[in-house]
Amino acid sequence: MEVTKLEHACQVLTRDGARLVLDPGNLTRPVDTTGVVGVVVTHAHPDHVTPEQVQRILAANPGAVVIGPAGVADALADDGIRVDVVTDGDARTVGPFDLTFHGSRHNVIHSSIPVIDNTGVLVDGRLFHPGDAYTVPAVPVEVLATPIGAPWLQIGELMDWVAAIAPSRAYPIHEATLSEVGLGMHVGRLREVVEPAGAVTVLAPGDTTTV
Repeated sequence: MEVTKLEHACQVLTRDGARLVLDPGNLTRPVDTTGVVGVVVTHAHPDHVTPEQVQRILAANPGAVVIGPAGVADALADDGIRVDVVTDGDARTVGPFDLTFHGSRHNVIHSSIPVIDNTGVLVDGRLFHPGDAYTVPAVPVEVLATPIGAPWLQIGELMDWVAAIAPSRAYPIHEATLSEVGLGMHVGRLREVVEPAGAVTVLAPGDTTTV
């Protein structure tokens, strides 16, 4: 399976000619719609999904499915986008991709800001994209797409979360809120946790890796 990291939280997974799009939000370039069988949205914040991104994908791929928690279904309903609602413990098969879903709530940003639905996705039992939450799946995670900068993120808590998952490989995502200096600092802390036994790969937007 190939993973192409786009800007911020969006990733495109390719396997056997089919493509799965994760979290196409408003900080990401228009996603290439070729061969998309599904879109997984972890939560309804606009940096993770916009109706325009999803509508472009569905217009080019009428058979593609959109999957996400109930809050995503509510957010996209006014635009006529049907969402297959999932939550913690659910599973789906989309084209060649086997998906299991983990977690149900977004991390707390501030006591004044409501906590919304957030459900991470584990793809083919290997690659975990958590959305905006420190969810630790009850199964091993080989490759972790690691949020590295966010209003809800404190680097010490992030390090503890990554240590609890103990992935063999990790790559940072959700970096648009950081300066170049800040990204370097946070990636350094990520390496401290992962690299004694595993590997961290830093992907620029548009870069592809194989998992």
